[in-house]
Amino acid sequence: MPGAKRIETYEDFLKVHGLLLTASGLPQSLHYQLFEKLLSERFDGGDHFAIEPCDGHQRRLVLTSDFMPKSSHVFLIDHAWTFRLSDAYKQLREVPGLAERMAALMCVEDPEETEEAVDRVSLQKGAEPGVLKLVETEIKKAKQEGEDGTVLWLELEELDIDDHMLLSLDLSSRFPDLLALSLCGNKLENVEVVAREVTKFGNLRALWLNNNPVVKNCGDHLADIVLQGLPDLEIYNSCFTANFGVWALGFCGGLYVKDNSGSVDLGGHQLECVTSLDLSNRCIHSLINKAFSPAELPCLSYLNIRGNPLKQNSVSDLLEVLKGFPHLESLEVDIPGPLGESAIEIIESLPKLSELNGVNVSKILATGKHVIDSMLQPHLPEWTAEEPLADRIINAMWTYLLTYRLANEEKIDETSVWYVMDELGSGLKHSDEPNFRVAPFLFMPEGNLASAVSFSILWPTQNVQKGDECTRDFLFCIGEDKQRSARLSAWYHTPENYFIQEYEKHHQKLRSKSLISAAIESSTTRSIYHADGSALRVYTDIPQVEELLTRPEFVITSEPKDADIIWTSIQVDEDTKKVAGIRDEQYINQFPFEACLVMKHHLAETIQKAHGSPEWLQPTYNLESHLAQLIGDYYVRRRDGLSNLWILKPWNMARTIDTTVTDNLSAIIRLMETGPKICQKYIEHPALFNGKKFDIRYIVLVRSMNPLELFLSEVFWVRLANNPYSLDKHSFFEYETHFTVMNYRGRFSHKSTPDFVTEFEQEHQVKWLEIDLRVRKMIRSVFEAAASVHPEMDSPRSRAIYGVDVMLDSSFQPKLLEVTYCPDCTRACTYDTKAIVGGGEVIKARDFFNDVFGCLFLNEATHVSPL
Repeated sequence: MPGAKRIETYEDFLKVHGLLLTASGLPQSLHYQLFEKLLSERFDGGDHFAIEPCDGHQRRLVLTSDFMPKSSHVFLIDHAWTFRLSDAYKQLREVPGLAERMAALMCVEDPEETEEAVDRVSLQKGAEPGVLKLVETEIKKAKQEGEDGTVLWLELEELDIDDHMLLSLDLSSRFPDLLALSLCGNKLENVEVVAREVTKFGNLRALWLNNNPVVKNCGDHLADIVLQGLPDLEIYNSCFTANFGVWALGFCGGLYVKDNSGSVDLGGHQLECVTSLDLSNRCIHSLINKAFSPAELPCLSYLNIRGNPLKQNSVSDLLEVLKGFPHLESLEVDIPGPLGESAIEIIESLPKLSELNGVNVSKILATGKHVIDSMLQPHLPEWTAEEPLADRIINAMWTYLLTYRLANEEKIDETSVWYVMDELGSGLKHSDEPNFRVAPFLFMPEGNLASAVSFSILWPTQNVQKGDECTRDFLFCIGEDKQRSARLSAWYHTPENYFIQEYEKHHQKLRSKSLISAAIESSTTRSIYHADGSALRVYTDIPQVEELLTRPEFVITSEPKDADIIWTSIQVDEDTKKVAGIRDEQYINQFPFEACLVMKHHLAETIQKAHGSPEWLQPTYNLESHLAQLIGDYYVRRRDGLSNLWILKPWNMARTIDTTVTDNLSAIIRLMETGPKICQKYIEHPALFNGKKFDIRYIVLVRSMNPLELFLSEVFWVRLANNPYSLDKHSFFEYETHFTVMNYRGRFSHKSTPDFVTEFEQEHQVKWLEIDLRVRKMIRSVFEAAASVHPEMDSPRSRAIYGVDVMLDSSFQPKLLEVTYCPDCTRACTYDTKAIVGGGEVIKARDFFNDVFGCLFLNEATHVSPL
């Protein structure tokens, strides 16, 4: 609205933002409150909420107000980072302070900064500057805390103790009764020195040497010596040894701590008061143990055994042991895992349970879901110390991002906008039963899109008490019909076995397919010459055809009803025929049901139904229907050490719009939110031309689908990337490195057919004729698949041209990329033809169209050859 005045009244606000308010789902009772906060730019979330660290590299949002009723407040949340995906890496490197803020928000801060912070805290506490003095201070403190000066638990962590100092301390002589010793985070390097000193403690039950160079460099060798020299050791580097017993279980149950470390004599029923036992991630291979029994743990009500291999125990044996605990009501365990494949199986085997993985048993039985949201463990960010900050953020951001797409009355943005909410909004964790809801909101203070500022709005959907965690549903309105459980893999560790099984079933189904060929007859489609020799009338709404079709056998007409041939850019269906007056005896430039070829998800499905998984089609998944199978494929490749680089393509978009290359599973799943896509294994090692990636557009002329009559144009179009090819992960954001369609973006780079063939043969020492034969066979197979799987494509009044895009791998084997339909191919071929021939472009393009129409309608196959 040019010249619109600034919004000042509530009525104006509603007039401009009515549709946005409806789309957001914000209750009408909160509309005026939102208007006031937007007008005054009031961000008052800090008055009601606090952000708390939790579970390692995570934060959560809690309510600090006494009580917040449902639908009582709406809060503005700022967007800390807004970007188009292709600009993400560049912005992180170039915008001052952005990477640092995102790293803190996503809990991937620089370790050096964390260490500096720890050092600052140590200085504030007045720590002694000398290492030896620090060690002696800790020893003195342990003696003072010990009963009668006896030290049973000693923590000498991060004190820069090296091998020489460890020897000089002579700890075993000074503390012969030690039960627990931690030397984490020091500078111990020599296996023999460390092993000799620690094995002198005859009564040691727990030893922590984590984060020492000796563990990193010689971990297995050191472990063998230590475990052999300390037969009573129960915990080594946080893991249970095969000799674990009462002390280890008491430690995990909170019974044995620094102030109460037990005694050398651990006889009797030491564990009888333990009610809660967290044994998660302790590398336990066998849980069946004399100490872990109902007799020793008669009051046990909560047990967590997540993250343990338990390979030495059968499912039935473990279940039998757990059944014996009379008060066990709450259990946490991996599913699928050591107790079975599903939550339902476990509940049926342990009927006394009231809670499984934090979810009420009655709820699990009611839903019957294989995966239950609340039972899943979140992905925590992982990185190495050497990894640049921007790389960590790119890897972690997919668990924080949200997206929207801008639109007005005239058009919709081709690429989506991604954004990260500020620290308050990003603190909201997921729940399948949330108490808050978040929605994006575009405020237009001047009443037009040019003045728009994006926010998110937050409001309670349940009554919330002080101290409650505030949550939202990351998959709002997405149920199992839209693959909710599989999509949760973007944020959570979902059951790998389940997805691998789904993939293996899918893969076996594809392998069982046999080649199906279309019925091929010897007859030839007749020419459509008029008996009186008069010209064929052509109606077209494509300017290039009107301009360049000059053969005397054809004449352009402005009326569709008068035409013999309709060459149009629109889809012709029954309604179109009625409106335009198109008759059944007229010829049109499209085949019925050609979507089975020209839409990417249908193309893959058509080929898979006919040929299974041919070598010339990369593994391809329709994410709207086969996400679970894709996830399984991803897990199998990761397990087998194979590459996991994938390319995501919209079903029906051209020019690589909204196309992304990534090896991040969370990214693959989240990118579904910008529209339906296929996910295809990326061709990582393509054949290159002068070091650059390229693909080839072949032109296929189709006279008939039954019998199948195909012709291939002698001229093909080679499309080159502008930048040298690279598999560096930063290059995935570079459009001109990984994509070749430069017609609409960047510099224009094409090669004529003869020049390309000559130079390619010289560069790679190959014969193009051999490659050409493989390409022809593949293209024929594509159309055979369509004819076999979709016989309804057959139409005696259809003629069409299709563009078939092909890439060669490093072994010069063809790979199918996509098939483009007639109008797109018509326009693109004209454009490409003009681009490659310099001053004679109009003549070249005219020759091309005259050849096409001559082949399709006059049976004169000039400059084309049968397939």
